[in-house]
Amino acid sequence: MHGALPSKAEYDAWVHEITYHTFVHENVKGFMEGFRYDAHPMGMLMASVGALSTFYPDAGNISDADNRHMQIVRMIAKMPTLGAWSFRNAQGKPFIYPDNDLSYTANFLSMLFKMSEQKYEADERLVKALDVLFILHADHEQNCSTNAVRSVGSSQVDPYSAVSAGVGALYGPLHGGANEAVLKMLRRIGSKENIPAFIQGVKDGNERLMGFGHRVYKNFDPRATIIKKACDDVFEVTGVNPLLEIAKELEKIALEDEYFISRKLYPNVDFYSGLIYEAFQFPPEMFTVLFAIGRTPGWLAQWSELVQDKEQKIARPKQIYTGERRLNFVPASERWA
Repeated sequence: MHGALPSKAEYDAWVHEITYHTFVHENVKGFMEGFRYDAHPMGMLMASVGALSTFYPDAGNISDADNRHMQIVRMIAKMPTLGAWSFRNAQGKPFIYPDNDLSYTANFLSMLFKMSEQKYEADERLVKALDVLFILHADHEQNCSTNAVRSVGSSQVDPYSAVSAGVGALYGPLHGGANEAVLKMLRRIGSKENIPAFIQGVKDGNERLMGFGHRVYKNFDPRATIIKKACDDVFEVTGVNPLLEIAKELEKIALEDEYFISRKLYPNVDFYSGLIYEAFQFPPEMFTVLFAIGRTPGWLAQWSELVQDKEQKIARPKQIYTGERRLNFVPASERWA
């Protein structure tokens, strides 16, 4: 947000601000309770983030630096609350309020999984792993959702509406759904013995290798190495997902095969992250919500940069008309006769 790492005093102030803005207006709770039991968590998140603009009408004053800062704090702080409540809604469980004694990620896990216990205590290995995933899923370059935030933000709308647009872009299966596609692929393979046939199917164009390759990283995705280590830490707590052995064997074969090496198809951030999310007992429809929480600070940094750029204009891509050059207007009385 500021282009430099914070001093200890700045860091402590930031943590305090984020921690004490995790609560949402009680009417937001009623708003979210209005969704059907089978509402998709991303749809709920997109709608509730957009709804925050009506709770903070001052957010539209984007030229005021202090006001911008307050909205950024609110958005980063409340995103886990909204995400956790969308998860609880699908399970028919009561919403859990934030616990200001807990860290950002531990608090999120509490709002997700707390039941009747007095105090929710998450395993530190799980907290650390989810922290790592939030960081690794931060935005980079002008991906679809970041571009959506900037495009909508260029109209000088409030940041909640702009971030809601980013959530909407991330909702699409081509953007945020890759880790779920990896799990489906691993289940379809079924066992290590079936991998050679699957690999041949990929080469023949009959199968798709999910979780490999990236638009930006043309060599090994550096995030994949870190996530692979996080996998081991999580499975120490939850037990090993049987799909892990298939994933490791598939990765090993693909990294040694000239077909994939020549095409620069290396594991990306999505290859192992779905296995971790499943170990947490998240349903696949929650994966993208987790993605959105990690991406929110980056979206807001992009938005903040955008609104302070004096040369920034409203987004208006050039369009070239390629349709018919001459079309005759025929009145409805003749067309419908």
